[in-house]
Amino acid sequence: MKNKKALLFILIILILFVFLGFFKDKLLMLIYPKTYQEIVNMYANNYNVDENLIFAVIKAESNFNQEAISNKKAIGLMQIMEETAKDVAIKYSIDIDINNLRQEILKIDNNINIGTKYLQILIAKYNNIEVALAAYNAGIGTVDNWIDKGIIKSDGTDIENIPYKETNTYVRKILRDYKIYKSLYS
Repeated sequence: MKNKKALLFILIILILFVFLGFFKDKLLMLIYPKTYQEIVNMYANNYNVDENLIFAVIKAESNFNQEAISNKKAIGLMQIMEETAKDVAIKYSIDIDINNLRQEILKIDNNINIGTKYLQILIAKYNNIEVALAAYNAGIGTVDNWIDKGIIKSDGTDIENIPYKETNTYVRKILRDYKIYKSLYS
């Protein structure tokens, strides 16, 4: 009787491994979706930012919850601060109603537009994704201060030295998810 149970257990494990082998990518695509793909693709192309990076940011920031609002008052899919949205919209002529900023940022199109433009600005400023992601999370002034003090290098090669635990974890998470998105969809 014990041998039959052990054999049945082994058979079930083998079936699970075979099943997961065949459907691993399908399961991962459920965990790492490309929701809002048409909008993301449009702004990825407009601003020359890899759409897989945008999806990784959305996943990390809001897990595709368009109504997400953080405890720090970051808003929407890409968790944009009102002041950042206002600055980016004005400086780059993005047509939103500044008087109803919160409602405007909650709109999917506006959120992805502004968030992607802001990512493009940060990537251009720092010339690498790692430091740009740190700035997206902790702010430009904070990251510039870390670079000036030699806490992190401007080339992103020592990104593990980010002193804020939240930002350190955030950058690692997005880089991991970015790699997964690229392997699944590229």
